[in-house]
Amino acid sequence: MSNEVTLQVTAHIPLQRIARISGPIVALAVYLALPNTYVSDGGIVVFTHAGRVTAALATWMALWWLTEAIDIPATALLPLVVLPLFGAGSIRDVAAPYAHDLIFLFMGGFILSIAMQRWRLHRRIALVTLSIVGTDPPRIVAGFMIATAGLSLWLSNTATAIMMLPIAISVIGMISDHSDSGQADKPDHLAVCLMLGIAYAASIGGVGTIIGSPPNLFLVSYIRDTLNHDITFLQWMAMGLPLVIVFLPITWWLLTRHLFPISAPSVGGTDVIREAYAALPELSWAERATLVVFGLAAIAWMGRSWLTGVEVGGVRLLAGLTDAGISLTAALSLFLIPARSHTGRALMQWRDMKALPWGILLLFGGGMSLAVAIQRNGVGEFLGHQAATWQGLPSWVLIILVTTLIIFLTELTSNTATAATFIPIIGGVAPGLGVHPYLLIVPAAFAASWAFMLPVATPPNAIVFGSGHVSVTAMRRAGLWLNLVGICILTVLVQFIVLPILGVPVS
Repeated sequence: MSNEVTLQVTAHIPLQRIARISGPIVALAVYLALPNTYVSDGGIVVFTHAGRVTAALATWMALWWLTEAIDIPATALLPLVVLPLFGAGSIRDVAAPYAHDLIFLFMGGFILSIAMQRWRLHRRIALVTLSIVGTDPPRIVAGFMIATAGLSLWLSNTATAIMMLPIAISVIGMISDHSDSGQADKPDHLAVCLMLGIAYAASIGGVGTIIGSPPNLFLVSYIRDTLNHDITFLQWMAMGLPLVIVFLPITWWLLTRHLFPISAPSVGGTDVIREAYAALPELSWAERATLVVFGLAAIAWMGRSWLTGVEVGGVRLLAGLTDAGISLTAALSLFLIPARSHTGRALMQWRDMKALPWGILLLFGGGMSLAVAIQRNGVGEFLGHQAATWQGLPSWVLIILVTTLIIFLTELTSNTATAATFIPIIGGVAPGLGVHPYLLIVPAAFAASWAFMLPVATPPNAIVFGSGHVSVTAMRRAGLWLNLVGICILTVLVQFIVLPILGVPVS
């Protein structure tokens, strides 16, 4: 899952200063430009003051989020100030989404992730996965990508990439030592494939579970609040895992066979992995306990619908069990279970919570508060009316348009901010196009995690770029291919797998 990292680029500072000032000015201009009424279906519809304030606020937040005029989580506080101040909602209603139960689902997932990293369980899992691959360079790349994607289902994309990077660099170093001068180009290709494979697998794997990437959770919360439908953890995996299973091998093939072909013989790169694994101490009590808690949480998430139906003495004791409840129960247990049998120290202590990305949780709250206001104050209906001229376009064309917009926009912006900005807008536009909102908002959420071209597109991209083994040219070349392939995969799989799982006809 994605742990959002704000990339501060010196060249963007003047733009940020301009955006900081222009944000409220543009919002005022939008408010004054919007009509008090508009015609819809032959009748006059009043566009209320609250609706115009909300639309102006959405513009303001989008501008600040996309330019990072101020820290992204700080922008998420704007609804708490603007909406009550200008009479577009009470502070109680505006603040409620900041305590949404899905925010606590993500919090619990973060705590599980922190515990795994604290006891280095994630490193052991990665090394076990990597140690079973052979010494053939393409298989080494495949091993790294499988391990990265698998961890990214449950851990932060950023933390996963950071953890895999030094292992990959060690492998590259050993291969360089074993390569003669006549094969100097081949280790370079392997280095590029390993670095890009780690970054791309982290982003691809993040869509496989609800907690895998922030846009996933934002989509689930938006659907629950505005469309009154609850997507379960298992249901999401049924949608997301096929995307991972299809896209990951295609990415591996493109990197190792087409873009940066590797034809070197076996070079012993896995010796580094096996040596690192052999150097690990025996599985500790803390690692075992953390692994058990994590495993039980994953089983409970996948089997929640069955657990809620279990009766004891005619009473369904777990009828109120939710994904957030499972997440927090697992997280709380980490503060109760001793780290070692002979001490009272727990697996997690409160000081470890410093590593929890509180800004991401605040960002979710602000995005959901804005989404609720857009729905409640009639902005969605207004946007839908404006988009009515696109009505009648084939569903696959609409999906291509949405995914292309989101993917290439996310190359320059935060994926979470992009999702928080555009999912409510796209959801409001969908009825005006005569299509179910799922047809557009689901691919938009997936697309927000799949930007591959630039170092600033995602934290994993930036991390591997910083290794010095990947040039901007190589990343741009590979990323463009993956962006285009990702658009095609989303267009096909959303129509034939995702929407049927959600019970929505493509037409």
